[in-house]
Amino acid sequence: MSSPVTFRVSPYLALNAQFWPRCRVQASSSVGGDSNVSSSPELVVLNGAPPVEETEKVGPLTGGNGYAVSKIEVVEKKKKVEKEAKVSLEVLWDDAYGTKSVKDYLDCSRDMIRPDGGPPRWFCPVECGQPLNDCPVLLFLPGLDGTGLGLILHHKALGRAFEVRCLHIPVYDRTPFEGLVKFIEKTIKAEHAASPHKPIYLVGDSFGGCLALAVAARNPTIDLVVLLVNPATSFGRSQLQPLLPLLEAMPDGLHFTVPYLLSFVMGDPVKMATINIDNMLPLRVALEQLSVNLTSLLPRLSGLADIVPRETLLWKLKLLKSAASYANSRLHAVKAEVLLLVSGKDNMLPSHDEAQRLTNSLKNCRVCYFKDNGHTLLLEDGINLLTVIKGTHTYRRTRRHDYILDFLPPSMSEYKLAFHQIVGLFRNASSSVLFSTLEDGKIVRGLSGVPSEGPVLLVGYHMLMGLEVFSLVEEFLREKNIMVRGMAHPMLFSEKIENLSSEFDLINWIKVLGAVPVTGSNLFKLFSTKSHVLLYPGGAREASHNKGGEYKLLWPDQPEFVRMAARFGATIVPFGTVGEDDIAELVLDYNDLMKIPFVNDYLREASRDAIRVREGMSGEGANETLFMPGILPRIPGRFYYLFGKPIETRGRYEALKDRENANELYLQVKSRVESCIAYLLKKREEDPYRSILDRSVHRALHSPLHEIPAFEP
Repeated sequence: MSSPVTFRVSPYLALNAQFWPRCRVQASSSVGGDSNVSSSPELVVLNGAPPVEETEKVGPLTGGNGYAVSKIEVVEKKKKVEKEAKVSLEVLWDDAYGTKSVKDYLDCSRDMIRPDGGPPRWFCPVECGQPLNDCPVLLFLPGLDGTGLGLILHHKALGRAFEVRCLHIPVYDRTPFEGLVKFIEKTIKAEHAASPHKPIYLVGDSFGGCLALAVAARNPTIDLVVLLVNPATSFGRSQLQPLLPLLEAMPDGLHFTVPYLLSFVMGDPVKMATINIDNMLPLRVALEQLSVNLTSLLPRLSGLADIVPRETLLWKLKLLKSAASYANSRLHAVKAEVLLLVSGKDNMLPSHDEAQRLTNSLKNCRVCYFKDNGHTLLLEDGINLLTVIKGTHTYRRTRRHDYILDFLPPSMSEYKLAFHQIVGLFRNASSSVLFSTLEDGKIVRGLSGVPSEGPVLLVGYHMLMGLEVFSLVEEFLREKNIMVRGMAHPMLFSEKIENLSSEFDLINWIKVLGAVPVTGSNLFKLFSTKSHVLLYPGGAREASHNKGGEYKLLWPDQPEFVRMAARFGATIVPFGTVGEDDIAELVLDYNDLMKIPFVNDYLREASRDAIRVREGMSGEGANETLFMPGILPRIPGRFYYLFGKPIETRGRYEALKDRENANELYLQVKSRVESCIAYLLKKREEDPYRSILDRSVHRALHSPLHEIPAFEP
C-alpha cells in the first residue's frame, strides 16, 4: 500500500480518478505487483473525454482515495509494461475460467453502483492483465444492468488476447440511446485513427447488442467485428413488454420482488451455480457443491434491486424500446463481420427466432447456438467467450484471419473440457498407447523419440474417419507440452460445413485445437514458425476408405511435402496407427452408398461442389470424394501409435531439388509408415489390456488412463 498507484493508459483515453472512491485502481503488468487501494472491484477507470496528455498537464491526478499519479510514473510504467509484454501465449496457459462466478458479479456490482453523478465511462478490469503485443481492442457493451461487469467470468482469458474495455452506465445516468451511441462512436473512431489496420471488437450483450449494431451501421468503413449475445433487437416480442405497465403501477414497497422475478427470466440459476464446479468430481461431491453454490447465490439476487432500482428499470425498459427501433431501422447499413451467440432457453427474448431474422437481414452474419443456456449466456457454465471466438475463427489482428499468426494455443481449461467432456467417452474407450523410436533404433513407450525442437513434420496413416487425431494431439500436449498443428481438408473450414450445424460442436473444437486448411502457404508458415505439423498424405480418401482398405496407404504419386520440409530443415517423423477395426466396423462404404437411390444423387452433387486440393494429381490418393461411411460400433479394443526413427532433412534441400532424390525420400517415409503399422498389428496381440474390460478394472484399481500397461516393445 506504500507504493504509488499507477494506471495502464492509452493515448486517447483520459484517466478519471474521481469516480468510485472505494474501487481498487491498479495498473496491469505481465509480472504482477498489484497496488491495491481497497478491497472493492479491480478496475482501471478510463473516460473517453480529453486526451491523456491534456489531463497530465494539470499535474498529479488525485482520486477520492487520496493517492496521486504523476506523468513520470505513468510514462515509466507504460514503458516497463511494453518491454515485458509477451508476443505469444504459452501452450496450456491459465485462463482462470471457473475461478469467478455470478456471486462475484453480484458482489462487484453492488460496490460499483454508488451514485457519483458521473456520465457513462470506460473501465479496464485489472484482472485482464497485460495483453499480447499488437492485439486488437475489445469494447464490451453491457445489458440491462449497465454495470459493465457482464464479462467477469472471462476477464483474464480475454485480457490476454485483447485490450479489454467495458462500458459502465451509472445507475442514475439518463443519457438517451443516441447519446450512448455517439459516446461509443467517439471511442472507436479514436481507436481506428490510432491503429487503422487492426479490427475493433464490439461485444454487445442484450441491450448492448442494439448499441453495437447502431455503431456499426453508422461506421461502415471501420473494420468492426461485432459479437451479439442474445441481442435485444427483438424487444418488441419480449417477455418484458407486460412488465412496463406493471412496474409503473407497483408501489415502492413491493419493488424488492422484482429481482426474483427477473432472475427466473434472465437465466438458468443452476447453470450459473455450476461455473466453478470441476466436472471431474464424483457426482455426490458435485451435487453437494452445487447445493452450497445455490444457497449462497439466491440471497444475493436481492441486490438486483439496488443495481437496477425501480426508476432506473423503468428508464431502461423505455431505452430498450427506442434502442431496438433504432438498430432495426439501420440493419441494412451494417457492413461489419457479425457473430451471433444465441441461447436456446432465453425466457426474456425470443432470441432463437431473432437469430434467423438477423441472419437474413445482415450481410455478413454467422450464428453460434447454445441450446441449453438462458438469456445471461456470458454468466452461465460451459460458455468461455474466448473459446467461442477461437473456435469460430473470429479472432484476427488484421483485415483477414491468418490461420497461423492469429492462432492462440489452448488453455488448460480448454484442454480439460475438450479431452474430458467433448471426446471423453471416446478417449476412455480407445485408451491410446503411444510408442516412439530413439536414435539408436530402440522403441520405447512415450514420445521421447520425437524431437521437441521444431520444425517437425509428423507423417502417418489416417484411420477411418480420422479417429486417431484427438489422442495424438492430447498426448503431445500432456507429455511434451507441444501443440501439434494438424493439416485438415479445407471443407472443414467452409461456410457449407458451418451451415450444417450452428451449434458449437466438434468441428469448432478441432479449430480450437489448432487444425489448419492443408495448403502450401500454410505449411510454409508453420515450418517458418518452427511448429510441429501433422500431415496425412492419404488425406480424406484414406480416412474414408472402402471395405478391406484398413491400414493401406492411399498416398498420391507426387512427393508433395518432401521439398518443403527440406527447405526449412524440418525433421520428418513417420508414424503408424492401428485400432480402427477394434472400435468400429465399416458396413457401408462409398460403393455401397452409390447403389442407394437419392443417396447417390446427393453424393454426386456434394462431389461436384467439393473443394479440390489435389487437382491434376494421379494415384488413388488423389481421389477426393468426401462422404460419411456407415459404421457400427464394436466393443472397444485399443488404439496404438508408433513413431518411427526421425529423418533429418537439414542440409539436403539442394539434393532434394532433384525429382528422383525427392521421390526416393518420399517412398522411404511411406515404407517406414507401413513398417510401423505392421509392427503394431503384430505386437498388439501381446497386450494383456487390449480389452476395455481389463483396462477398466485396472484403471479403477491402479492407474490413470495414460498409465495403463501395454505390450513390451
